[in-house]
Amino acid sequence: MKIIEETKKWLEGYDRPWGIAGGWAIDLFVGRTTRDHSDVEVAILRTDQQRLKTLFADWSFRKVVKGEFREWNDEQLVLPIHELHAIHKETGDELEVLLNEVIADRWVFRRDPTITYPSSSLFLKTKEGMPYLHPAVVLLYKAKGTRPKDTMDFQTAYPLLEKQDQNWLLNALHIHTPGHEWISQMEGDLE
Repeated sequence: MKIIEETKKWLEGYDRPWGIAGGWAIDLFVGRTTRDHSDVEVAILRTDQQRLKTLFADWSFRKVVKGEFREWNDEQLVLPIHELHAIHKETGDELEVLLNEVIADRWVFRRDPTITYPSSSLFLKTKEGMPYLHPAVVLLYKAKGTRPKDTMDFQTAYPLLEKQDQNWLLNALHIHTPGHEWISQMEGDLE
């Protein structure tokens, strides 16, 4: 988890909510490395994008627009743009940044704004203080275009979720990906 510690150092001084996302968030939730990871993703709030860019003055940023990388200048990014890639100008270190929507006290799923989650619970912390995106939210993102590693993450994290988060995820999947293979397993577990 060396790269995760490096990421935390990069974000020292960033005084806004953030957390490790993707598969690493699942590993932080369960407290151990469960599989290999190809990259590190960090989730931040969309409203804080300029603050992050200011902190990362030694990094160059590209935004992803319709699957293509384009330089991100200083414009305020709005949906559908939600993914940034940062590269340290000297070391070549890389970081993927995912912008998250929050309205009032609710996180809003960018793919379907009818799916929300309490923003106060969006980021959790390990006992060592490492912030990570809530695993139920991570699994919701992983449900679209599910790959074997996503199913592995689901099988690792889902049984450890609180019942209320299992129910939330099940309801969100019924809305976002009806008929998803995970739904039948979840319904069987909740009976």
